[in-house]
Amino acid sequence: MAFLVGSAIWAPGCSTTSDPTPQPQRQVGAVTGTYSPAAALTGVTATPVAGGTAVAATLQAGTYAFADLPTGEYTLAYAAAAGYQTPDPLGVTVRTNATVQVPALTVQPVPPPLPEHLTLGNPSGATPDEQLFTNYLLYKPQYALSYHRDKGIPNWVSWHLSRTWLGTAPRQDDFRPDFDLPNSWYHVPANGYSGSGFDRGHNCPSADRTSTVADNSATFLMTNMIPQAPRNNQQTWASLEDYCRTLVNAGNELYIIMGHYGTGGTGSNGGVTTTINGGRVTVPKRIWKVVVVLPVGDNDASRVTATTRVIAVDTPNENTVSTSWGGYRTTVDAIEQATGYDLLSAVPASVQASVEAQVDAGPTQ
Repeated sequence: MAFLVGSAIWAPGCSTTSDPTPQPQRQVGAVTGTYSPAAALTGVTATPVAGGTAVAATLQAGTYAFADLPTGEYTLAYAAAAGYQTPDPLGVTVRTNATVQVPALTVQPVPPPLPEHLTLGNPSGATPDEQLFTNYLLYKPQYALSYHRDKGIPNWVSWHLSRTWLGTAPRQDDFRPDFDLPNSWYHVPANGYSGSGFDRGHNCPSADRTSTVADNSATFLMTNMIPQAPRNNQQTWASLEDYCRTLVNAGNELYIIMGHYGTGGTGSNGGVTTTINGGRVTVPKRIWKVVVVLPVGDNDASRVTATTRVIAVDTPNENTVSTSWGGYRTTVDAIEQATGYDLLSAVPASVQASVEAQVDAGPTQ
């Protein structure tokens, strides 16, 4: 009897117990990554490119991991902690039984707010590094500038103009060398332009800094000067400067950048002059200015829109220049092409594309 039972159990085709059904292999993989600083991220998610629910990573200090992700294409999205910039999303491909090791990620801190006179950007990326003598940043309470040691003049000067900068302080006329430059550099003296046929042309005007005597005096440092044809300085640019202050008195605040490009101007002595002061000071060929006009407010870079008035002017540095600056209006794009600078770089890119392509057609007085 026992045998018959055993035969019933073991004979082929006579079993009363079914064999287990084989399970299909799960098609999954894993993703791991590292980041620094260790507290810079608050989360990482993986979203299927083909559509579906995002999956959150297991996050530890400096590492993140996804286990058992179904195979396919994913987009990794990062959530940054306060004080850090959100990294760009990253695409990954998950394969069966494989682990994707994502390249190490360095999360950048949110940059501090730009100082007042560089609110709309640093056109040439100037830094206060003595080794970078062609693009040396000088930041003063009254304005910011990029200085070129071998040309003896600023590349550009940038300043904020509002009612707080205007007052009753008299013109100081105390032209002098700027000893904020490195000691080993040549310091253009107050008489460095004498007999040249060119004015000591202010970039940031004296009349834009009349709140205090010290503010006005700062505009007479030689690092704020370029050799400027007298008619250009005393009439054409003076008229534009007066108009800018009119805009401020009408309830606006301005961000102004002034610079130059090319070599060789024509002053009151006639002919084209390329350098003065024994070859230590370069004479520019063209002089430009960009003026951004905003109603008084806060968060200025973010308030620039496609309809913001931006005045861009580019004049020859010649003593025969027209006294009417309006005829020299151009686009910011054209000035950028001529100089290689990135003007208004702190303004959102889409807004830049709009305002920098336009020629101002507003009033001139």
